[in-house]
Amino acid sequence: MSPSIPREELERLMFFEQTREKAAADYARSPNDPDNLTRWGGALLELAHFRQGQDSIDMVQDAVAKLEEALRINPRKHDALWCLGNAHTSQGFLVTETYKANAYFKKAARCFRRALDEDPNNELYQKALEMTEKAPSLHQELQKELASQQVILGSGPSLASGSAPKQQKKEDDFKYDVLGWIVLGVAVIAWMGMAKSSMPPPPPPSSYR
Repeated sequence: MSPSIPREELERLMFFEQTREKAAADYARSPNDPDNLTRWGGALLELAHFRQGQDSIDMVQDAVAKLEEALRINPRKHDALWCLGNAHTSQGFLVTETYKANAYFKKAARCFRRALDEDPNNELYQKALEMTEKAPSLHQELQKELASQQVILGSGPSLASGSAPKQQKKEDDFKYDVLGWIVLGVAVIAWMGMAKSSMPPPPPPSSYR
């Protein structure tokens, strides 16, 4: 996690940490509440944006587990399906192998289609499905950019004198900027039902990248 997070990002981080903690507490009291599991999964997916490397991958997988648990309770819960689609999309962008990424994108598309079947007039679900169709080409562009950066950084004279960590950091920063862009709108899930709680209101959607 970057040591100098902008204020808006820090506020969002704190909000989703609170959301995750509240969801965990609510789960202990009511483990069969699909709404709470969906909020929990959405918060974890947002928090993954603030992590890097294996930490981010693990958190996205944890989000997937929570959302799948919600869908076992209510298989037709369209907001959980949509959020799970976002999680699978994120997983696709967190792997380098094209075949693995495309497998995740196909899972995401199935989730978005199911969500749209349950709520046909939802423009957000329709947009998500359209974006997922573009995900394979975006993934290819991301990998090309990362490879290009690696060549540029690796050709510098300072490579042998400790530039490898800087190179990795630049690659990670670029990769997770893309991840953050891909999961736009996931916060909507975590905000669902917040009016019933005493938590502060979420940051405005306009603060997203």
